Amino acid sequence: MKKSFLLAIPILSVISVFSQKKITEGTIVYNLVVNTNDSTPKLADGLDGATNTVYIKGKMSRSEFVSIYGTQTTIIDNKSKNVILLKEYGGKKYMINLLPSDWTEINKKYDSVSFSFENDYKTIAGYNCRKAIGKLKSGETFIVYYTTDLLPDNQEFQYSNKTLPGLALEYETNIGNKKAVFTAASVSFNPVPIAKFDLPKSGFRVMSYEESRKAGSN
Repeated sequence: MKKSFLLAIPILSVISVFSQKKITEGTIVYNLVVNTNDSTPKLADGLDGATNTVYIKGKMSRSEFVSIYGTQTTIIDNKSKNVILLKEYGGKKYMINLLPSDWTEINKKYDSVSFSFENDYKTIAGYNCRKAIGKLKSGETFIVYYTTDLLPDNQEFQYSNKTLPGLALEYETNIGNKKAVFTAASVSFNPVPIAKFDLPKSGFRVMSYEESRKAGSN
């Protein structure tokens, strides 16, 4: 009986590996919930109910964060390492070109994130997800639920979770001093038009990352 049990372990591991689906194209929609008990509405409260739609096509991704304040789009080409930010707030529109070093600078707090894994699971958007706790260099922690069933070709769109062995379908982040949670509402594998990654040819003020910082648009 013991011998049979021991032989089953590697077989189950192989099944798990082959059941993982590589996401080369698709769309993930995340809903944002901001945890707040303040009686006075603040900036973070206005973000409650916002959505983040991620389009994936090969090594490219486009994340559209839409709130009552406006839209911020991040287009990443993981092959060329180019990152473009499109910001549309009120009547102002900015297109910010980021160098690889700029993208690293923006996300530097997540550079040395480490994860511990817990035996806590829940189903999100139809996928079984395991709980992980991320720890930053500062000592700050955040909770993630990820599925090993899905693995994108390009995980730069979730910089904080890109070292996980799967796709994060629910994750915490901070907005000011508020805890916010992104939760996947749907995952689709429908084709994504290449036009989704085209850049606007007019209507946007084009800036470098350094220029955007000086102008206060970042």
